[in-house]
Amino acid sequence: MSLVDAINDPNNKAALVADCCKLIDDEVADKGGFSGAAVKMGYHAVKSIKPGFIAEVVERLLPEFAGNVDAIWEEGKAKGDARSFFVAAKSRVADALLAVTDAKSKNAKSAVVRSTYDKLRGSAKKHVEDAVPRLAGLVERYAGVTPSV
Repeated sequence: MSLVDAINDPNNKAALVADCCKLIDDEVADKGGFSGAAVKMGYHAVKSIKPGFIAEVVERLLPEFAGNVDAIWEEGKAKGDARSFFVAAKSRVADALLAVTDAKSKNAKSAVVRSTYDKLRGSAKKHVEDAVPRLAGLVERYAGVTPSV
């Protein structure tokens, strides 16, 4: 099953969105230092816009995220170890995900979301790359691939 197929399966959607939100929460919580403090403050500001905002955004963006990273995952499956390939391709994965958020941020209705994104965008690629191992585990779970040992 591809990631796009998994997202389009109504039996997976709610759990996938919840797992994505947990992944984001965990990644933000793990950030340290000055850059991490900025990420945490920005994330808190965005989360405070309204309850459930992050889940709504994740649900809305998942199809585009999946479409952008599915080819990388499938390439890894063809090579025999999707998870390791995906993690090794973290720069490509980050670029694929950020292409979606860059386009969306330009049209965000909330000035808080736009300004927060703009302030954090410079360090975003590194943060997204750092999240790729967790993301690989999530993709592996929902794309139906047996974990490699």
